[in-house]
Amino acid sequence: MGTTLRTALIAAALGAATAPLVATIVLSAGAQDAPAAVGIDNFTFNPQQLTLKAGATVTWTNKDDIPHAIAAVNKQFKSKALDTDDAYSFTFTTPGTYAYFCSLHPHMTGTIVVEAATGSNATK
Repeated sequence: MGTTLRTALIAAALGAATAPLVATIVLSAGAQDAPAAVGIDNFTFNPQQLTLKAGATVTWTNKDDIPHAIAAVNKQFKSKALDTDDAYSFTFTTPGTYAYFCSLHPHMTGTIVVEAATGSNATK
């Protein structure tokens, strides 16, 4: 067997062996960066609880006919009043559980659970 053919066969075998690993790494990185969304409609946050990895950004969008405002119980983030179709985004960099509410309608509540980027369930 010639050297060129042998080299081509080895390269093909290595490529076939490493392709699943490379795909897993690329897909995992992409999923981690995927945006997360919370809708506001009929005086509720949907979903009411959202779990994501550290570094993810959550965007709340008001689909209600009246204004709402997002505020963290621990005061780490707070939006201005959001009119219909307005949005507010916040990036969660630290693992933990973040309770939030509508500062205009305090009975509206939600929770963001942020896991460590490595996948552990560390909480704040």
